[in-house]
Amino acid sequence: MNRLDDNLREAKQVDTLIDAFEQAFFPRYNTRLVRGDDEPVYLPANDVCAFHKIVFAHGFFASALHELAHWCIAGKARRLQEDYGYWYCPDGRDEQAQRMFEKVEVKPQALEKAFSIACQRAFQVSTDNLHGAEPDRAAFTQAVDRQYYHYCEKGFPARAAQLINVLAQTFGGEDAAAQAQKQVA
Repeated sequence: MNRLDDNLREAKQVDTLIDAFEQAFFPRYNTRLVRGDDEPVYLPANDVCAFHKIVFAHGFFASALHELAHWCIAGKARRLQEDYGYWYCPDGRDEQAQRMFEKVEVKPQALEKAFSIACQRAFQVSTDNLHGAEPDRAAFTQAVDRQYYHYCEKGFPARAAQLINVLAQTFGGEDAAAQAQKQVA
């Protein structure tokens, strides 16, 4: 396969992901997954747009899964605020800021791992700090894995479990129950 074929296949899978999310979640949550041209952002409904938007970066499938993970964790009040009311510390973080970043990213990235498995896609943690302090990628990967196994053992958040099942049906990977069962065995 050449790069053009890969790009077309990726774009089709992104369209499929957007459609699957729309069908499963828009009626209840008035939320759409939107392909963005720049950095990801969550935008609540307002006077200009009647629905909430999960905007993922540059049309990348992995970015969509990551932003969906943040949405699955955010509570109702947070989902009424731009970017869930969080301040994002951009690339170039010092060691302390990077540790804080990793601390709050463990749960979303554990969900992203589950979503990736449901989509039959490879998962890699993202330390997202190319121009700052060198992160301890191995330790962060272990923390994400521990949280993933915790979710498998104790249960995924409700919207995350629903999304895992939708993704598994759509892309042929393992649903939430299968992922949990595999970890117990």
